[in-house]
Amino acid sequence: MTRIAIVTISDRASRGEYEDLGGPAIESWLGRVLAEPCDFVRRIIPDGLESVRDVLVELCDQAGADLILTTGGTGPSPRDLTPEAMRQVITKELPGFGELMRQASLQHVRTAILSRQTAGVRGRSLIINLPGKPSSIDVCLSAVFPAVPYCLELIGAGSIVVNSFSG
Repeated sequence: MTRIAIVTISDRASRGEYEDLGGPAIESWLGRVLAEPCDFVRRIIPDGLESVRDVLVELCDQAGADLILTTGGTGPSPRDLTPEAMRQVITKELPGFGELMRQASLQHVRTAILSRQTAGVRGRSLIINLPGKPSSIDVCLSAVFPAVPYCLELIGAGSIVVNSFSG
């Protein structure tokens, strides 16, 4: 069974001071789109290079995640280090994912230009960095997910079957 990891990256959510809205938004979106069940792994971790890097390595190398969707840590604030941490562990960056996510988001909010979402591959795992806001997650996943099944096939990961890409 294909394994999908959802990682919320937030200092406040990891301390229980703030309800994680990003992770549930991803899971809800996938629930509408996926045609076959997948094994979900969930994590809530603090912002920071080490915490993000370590969980990505663990999910790719030990947990065998085929697809890892992160939420949060993609803005310009000093603690937003998700893309930098991901770049430390991937073998190939896929900048087209970030370009398309920003393009789609700009149709809804002009501040999307501040976003630094991207994607990359580590072994047989595809990692996609999503924004933290649930409405932006919906827009971004709807934009890039049509490429995900084929990318997973190309890297030798587990396959996913989708109902639609309308999100």
